Amino acid sequence: MPGRLGGTGAPAAQGHPCRAGHFFIRAKICRVSANTRPTGQLSQTYDSAFLKACRREPVPHTPVWFMRQAGRSLPEYRKVREGTAMLESCMRPDLVTEITLQPVRRHGVDAAIFFSDIVVPLKAIGVDLDIKPGVGPVVARPIRRREDLAQLRDLTPEDVPYVTEAIGMLTGELGGTPLIGFAGAPFTLASYLVEGGPSKNHEHTKALMYGDPELWADLLDRLAEITSAFLKVQIEAGASAVQLFDSWVGALAPADYRRSVMPASAKVLASVASYGVPRIHFGVGTGELLGLMGEAGADVMGVDYRVSLDEAVRRVGPGKALQGNLDPAVLFSTTEAVEAKTDEVLAAAAGLEGHVFNLGHGVLPTTDPDALTRLVEYVHTKTRR
Repeated sequence: MPGRLGGTGAPAAQGHPCRAGHFFIRAKICRVSANTRPTGQLSQTYDSAFLKACRREPVPHTPVWFMRQAGRSLPEYRKVREGTAMLESCMRPDLVTEITLQPVRRHGVDAAIFFSDIVVPLKAIGVDLDIKPGVGPVVARPIRRREDLAQLRDLTPEDVPYVTEAIGMLTGELGGTPLIGFAGAPFTLASYLVEGGPSKNHEHTKALMYGDPELWADLLDRLAEITSAFLKVQIEAGASAVQLFDSWVGALAPADYRRSVMPASAKVLASVASYGVPRIHFGVGTGELLGLMGEAGADVMGVDYRVSLDEAVRRVGPGKALQGNLDPAVLFSTTEAVEAKTDEVLAAAAGLEGHVFNLGHGVLPTTDPDALTRLVEYVHTKTRR
């Protein structure tokens, strides 16, 4: 594996050898406020453009990273994943480390996103599920009755040792480049568990939410505990920020979100507040929910491509940075068109307290990786202070 990425030139930290032959140390994380300079591993990334933007501080340039930047758009990803199932690849620290680093090496993004999947903590506690190619997560025994909740025990660090190990390896390699940990939000996890897999209409999920609100509340509360534990493992291992993904929550009306979902998401975000790392919250098709999702407690609100950033800040309100929000499909157009649409995003972000440039959803699998590299360079050049 190549040397440190984004560091200051100092040698990588040495510690206990892991089974992959790399060395790592567990980060020393203090529970601090978001504006207090940390000590230990997180001090290396504190002055990065990404974390400064998350804290709404002046930046040398607008930082850039992409959801699904470590994925099928990269030929090196397809090569290293060849013959390895998705869940297995998420549980091998050597693969997780390599895949997480690939877009940092290739694109020069300002942050790495931990390679994993939102169902990993569910698999780790024994839920019978698999990720089927071309389908997504499939659950053998959907949760639709109270007795089904027995599948969801508490998550402990011992359930996910590969996460701690991989993050230790990554922080040694990344140096001053922040690592973003992530988890699926309770509603999206619940949808997979109740539906038994991906769903366009979420009919079983909504039937449970409306028909048995007590069971629904207990399900989301249990998932909030599991998600909180998963994020804490990542932060304590050395993640510099975390993102809570609520992929399917855009299927809800605001009143349903406030009553039946927001308390669980707020519980997750509150559970990691004392660590002092930025908390990002993102959902797809959530333009009508932005204000409520902001109220749930994130420091940075992710905005999908359907709402301009100048309108998003009006809905979210002051005191939060925004992340987004170029339409991923734009990258299939000409370089001139990509730059023009990027200029529109940057213009809409001109008055924001803090801005992290991202796509309005994940990188599409057939995206030309060179288009992403050019986009990073363009944003950095265009916004250099």
